[in-house]
Amino acid sequence: MFITFEGPEGSGKSENARHLAAWLAARGVAVTSTREPGGTTLGEQVRALLLDPARAPSALTSLLLFSASRAELVRQVIRPALVAGRVVICDRYTDSTLAYQGYGDGLALEDIRSLNRLATSGLTPDLTYLLDVPVEVGLARRAGAGDWNGIDARDRAFHQRVREGFLALARAEAIRFRVIDASMCRDLVQDAMLTALPAPLRESGPPVPNSQGTWKA
Repeated sequence: MFITFEGPEGSGKSENARHLAAWLAARGVAVTSTREPGGTTLGEQVRALLLDPARAPSALTSLLLFSASRAELVRQVIRPALVAGRVVICDRYTDSTLAYQGYGDGLALEDIRSLNRLATSGLTPDLTYLLDVPVEVGLARRAGAGDWNGIDARDRAFHQRVREGFLALARAEAIRFRVIDASMCRDLVQDAMLTALPAPLRESGPPVPNSQGTWKA
């Protein structure tokens, strides 16, 4: 199963993706965790370029760089893991490109979808968590985290368009998306996330002890 986490800045995607991966692994589920951009040698180099506040690539350049990173990630990591029967959890995927470069920067959504299909050979997630948070709340969290980057530094109007874009995508594909109010406390967000899991994963069993006799997660 292929699960993705999406959301605007400061929504807690990365933390909750790690939590879900640990929760599943503790119950004996084989999990591969990765992120976008990143997850491969080339992808991590692209990530450094895109998040550098001093560079600020154009919308089109960003789109092409994200797509190059994604093509490598799908080929090297995601497809092999799925073929091996593992659950893949990815922090951001194609919906982020639609939200940021499409709704945020104004590039044509159909052009982005075509490029996404080319980069992924049509691979789409089975389940997407959209962690939704108001722009002011998300950016305040990012500022407090101490790792402000070039995307965080975009103006509020851009971030609002991105958030609205994510919500529009979720409305258009209500079966795939699970929208969670990420302004709630951490425990409530994680409870909502687990409740939205398909039954075979949610009922995969209790956590098992590790070699030290304590719980894995």
